[in-house]
Amino acid sequence: MILAATNASTWLWYFGRATGLVALLLLSLVVVLGVLGPLRVTSPAWPRFAIRTVHRDVSLMTLLVIAVHAAVLVLDTYVSIPITAAVLPWGSSYAPFWTALGAVAFDLLIAIVITSLVRRRLGYRVWRSVHWLAYASWPIAVAHGLGAGTDSGSPWVLGLTIACIATVLTAIVLRMRSGTAAKTLEV
Repeated sequence: MILAATNASTWLWYFGRATGLVALLLLSLVVVLGVLGPLRVTSPAWPRFAIRTVHRDVSLMTLLVIAVHAAVLVLDTYVSIPITAAVLPWGSSYAPFWTALGAVAFDLLIAIVITSLVRRRLGYRVWRSVHWLAYASWPIAVAHGLGAGTDSGSPWVLGLTIACIATVLTAIVLRMRSGTAAKTLEV
């Protein structure tokens, strides 16, 4: 009985870590697509509406993976993380500061998704100002992973995190260098 509980807890802990890493990859992709979207980068194979659709769909999938990540870690008995700690930045006995950062990043993402769903009712200005929270949620989520992730110091996870950071920074530099002027790439 104890062995079965230990195996379930171990499985949940590994699954929680895996979903956290998948969330990092997906969230980085969402940010890159969002940063590069206004550049109107298109090709015959990828029209602009397809890029917007991928951005939206990957955003929703990211939110789902993050919700699964939080739920799995709440269910895990290895450490005590209450369900409220997934959305409220306090209450976790496990790495309280770093877990709180994860909750803050998740809350910001939820605000972005909700305002995106009611964008037409809010108006572009309100939606856009809330959407800028994405630029805060991503580094907060990265810091959460580095601080709370039990594998964050391992070479492959650190390499993955650095690759995500480099990719997002490259997209930001490309956007800053070219401004928001319309561009079309021939692929």
